[in-house]
Amino acid sequence: MAKILTQIEAHNIGNIRLYAGDAAELLAWAPPRSLARIDLIHPDPWPKRRHWKRRFVQDATVNAMARILKDGGEFRFVSDIDDYCAWTLAHLMRSSDFLWTAERAADWRQPWDGYTMTRYGRRSRTRGTCRGVSAVSAGGLSSHSGACAARAGFHRAASAG
Repeated sequence: MAKILTQIEAHNIGNIRLYAGDAAELLAWAPPRSLARIDLIHPDPWPKRRHWKRRFVQDATVNAMARILKDGGEFRFVSDIDDYCAWTLAHLMRSSDFLWTAERAADWRQPWDGYTMTRYGRRSRTRGTCRGVSAVSAGGLSSHSGACAARAGFHRAASAG
């Protein structure tokens, strides 16, 4: 929290709020269509199968994110755990509220503009395990090494009404 506060002050950012708690609670609290972007950067992967129910990305949180993102809003995800990338993509791909924005391989291999590398990202890049958002292809889900954040993400589809 101290690092982000330093960056906010150094860049004189005034349109940001920080919440030191469970982000799922924040999703429930936020008004509909109130956010333009959600970044989920290196969440706890809960690697053991019996703990997967604790992962942040679940059908309920995908639905909550769809509720609070503006039409065309963006969800960005970064992890160095291939299984969690595939898990996240599977959850988002089955939601009609989100559209995958990648158009070419570079879109998920390169970080988005303004991405700040985290210590987890630096560590995984050093180990060679760094992954961005996995790609969705005709053959299914696949992940690509190289970047710790993908330029592509998921955009919230426009509302029907």
